[in-house]
Amino acid sequence: MNKKKKMKPTPEWGLRTYIMGILNITPDSFSGDGFLSGSWSIDNAIPQTYQMVEDGADILDIGAESSRPGSTPISPEEELDRLIPFLSELLGQNLSAIISIDTYKSGIAETCLDMGADWINDIWGLRADKELASVVSDKGAAIILMHNRMQSDQVLDYGNLGKSYSGAKYEDLIGDIKKDLEASINIALKAGISEKKIILDPGLGFGKTVNQNLTIIKRLDEIKAMGFPVLVGPSRKSFIGKVLNLPVDKREEGTYAALSLCIAKGADIIRVHDVKGNARIAAMTDAVVRETQ
Repeated sequence: MNKKKKMKPTPEWGLRTYIMGILNITPDSFSGDGFLSGSWSIDNAIPQTYQMVEDGADILDIGAESSRPGSTPISPEEELDRLIPFLSELLGQNLSAIISIDTYKSGIAETCLDMGADWINDIWGLRADKELASVVSDKGAAIILMHNRMQSDQVLDYGNLGKSYSGAKYEDLIGDIKKDLEASINIALKAGISEKKIILDPGLGFGKTVNQNLTIIKRLDEIKAMGFPVLVGPSRKSFIGKVLNLPVDKREEGTYAALSLCIAKGADIIRVHDVKGNARIAAMTDAVVRETQ
């Protein structure tokens, strides 16, 4: 007997906060949670993925190339070699979660969308690969457009607090972020991507100083006012470590605080490592700011 295909959530923006769980199919995730670290196998990764969904993940974001400061880019072939076996097994599990692929490469996106993935999460906002927008449009997928001015050769090393991309030049931080996101939105629309399939991410931790990241959180409502759903991903990042003087494995409380503030300022999706804890934070914050109870 064929198993009945589980329905994936269709986000109803504004009603509640959606939880995106991070799945790093890499050996060098900045947070140390990469599935290729240590004794990884699909057999032990799939149960962890099931646990994320059970803990409250609406979306699973799968990345096979690290974007941590100081990481080495990999070839499309290596990225696919990491992604395809895991994604094939994952899609066969008939999970209810939306499957998002964290990539900026059109060939990777096309392969994964053809396999059954739902969203593309592009850290370069459609500006790194000119073909990606048309791929996403042709496949009818949703796209996350992240703001990013990081320069890979400008990395600050804080010792046990980790590494960070140094701050890019801004004349007006929020104004410049909005202009850059508008440019990405225009690329998407020109390629035929529906407005309803565009999600914005201000890019916390990507080419911003500690104070700039804090300002983005404080003024996130100005990004929300652009008229699109907003995703934020401060989970365990170095600006939290700098504020609290804590290494990456001790930043959950700081992450909770940052995400609760982001939800209060209009965030629709939170991208997190610790699904269970952050799902509870989101539910509590929603009860206050969205009056979900």
